[in-house]
Amino acid sequence: MIAVGTVLLVLAVLFFLSMRDMTLWSNDPVALMRTVGEVSGAVGGISLVMIVFGLIGRKVPV
Repeated sequence: MIAVGTVLLVLAVLFFLSMRDMTLWSNDPVALMRTVGEVSGAVGGISLVMIVFGLIGRKVPV
């Protein structure tokens, strides 16, 4: 779960940064970045929850 959460977090950041360059060709760059920010924020939040749950569920060596 930790690995999947980390991959999702990296993908969310890459999606946000790559879509930032698309604003040059957009008719409404503000609306585009609002949508991109909401989507990347949601995916980033889900990935952080997955990482936390993965860390909580990890067994501690005795």
